[in-house]
Amino acid sequence: MNKKVQLQDLGSKDYKASWEYQETLFKAIVDTKIKNRREDANLETDNYLLFVEHPHVYTLGKSGDMSNLLLTEEQLKAKGATFYKINRGGDITYHGPGQIVGYPILDLENFFTDIHKYLRLLEEAIVLTLAEYGLKSERSPGETGVWLDVGTPFARKICAMGVRASRWVTMHGFALNVNADLGYFDNIIPCGIRGKAVTSMHAELGKELSVDEVKSKIVKHFSELFEAEVC
Repeated sequence: MNKKVQLQDLGSKDYKASWEYQETLFKAIVDTKIKNRREDANLETDNYLLFVEHPHVYTLGKSGDMSNLLLTEEQLKAKGATFYKINRGGDITYHGPGQIVGYPILDLENFFTDIHKYLRLLEEAIVLTLAEYGLKSERSPGETGVWLDVGTPFARKICAMGVRASRWVTMHGFALNVNADLGYFDNIIPCGIRGKAVTSMHAELGKELSVDEVKSKIVKHFSELFEAEVC
């Protein structure tokens, strides 16, 4: 059982290139597991946590509704944004500069075999990170991600989540709005949820934050919650 998680910061990287890289790591872990079972081997599987910042892009999950994208192809180009249908759960979301996107590619058999627990711990890592900045956030019943002012007319999402898992190996992950331009969310119905706003740490605190500092806090809480060695 390998509880080491390799941390890789990819910097600013095109969405499609990042997706293909995720798939490469994901497939290598799955192939190792298949080989172990076929050959009665005892090979360790790797775990990764990728951080990345994407140029403006909208992604639609496999159960998403295209009508939640409010732009035509021409309008997307005019805004310098791209669009992809992808193989994670969830509906539509936006990624862009000033946002921390995290892709944990984990073999959950190294930790626990419970996808719901996995999602809850990812959310908790963000909740604990935001608390360090004085922001009280929580889960919203029936809605993944991390929210502020749940149960009020002012409920707003600050971190979106959408994952894929196969053979207990995960990919895709979370997107925390740190200094993101929230105007880009006006072009979609975020996560297919009408009538609820999106926010950022910058908007809530009234100042720009150090993305690297926020990342370090996420890593701290992630490692503690997953009882992992992130290196």
